[in-house]
Amino acid sequence: MPLALQPTSVPVRVDPDKCIAHKGCTICVDVCPLDVLAIDAREGKAYMKYDECWYCLPCEKDCPTGAITVDIPYLLR
Repeated sequence: MPLALQPTSVPVRVDPDKCIAHKGCTICVDVCPLDVLAIDAREGKAYMKYDECWYCLPCEKDCPTGAITVDIPYLLR
């Protein structure tokens, strides 16, 4: 899997102001079927570790704070 080098190059964006991973929340990581999300131990925030996404949306729908946004490409909508 290709590594995501920049936060803007991935389809799953995490709003760091809303993310509560530093409080122990790992819902987005747990529900991702591809295991592409991770928690940055230094920052205490979720991020997309691998640039691979099925656009299945459980990470966005299950996030308790609405911190996750999945940018679905126009041709897949």
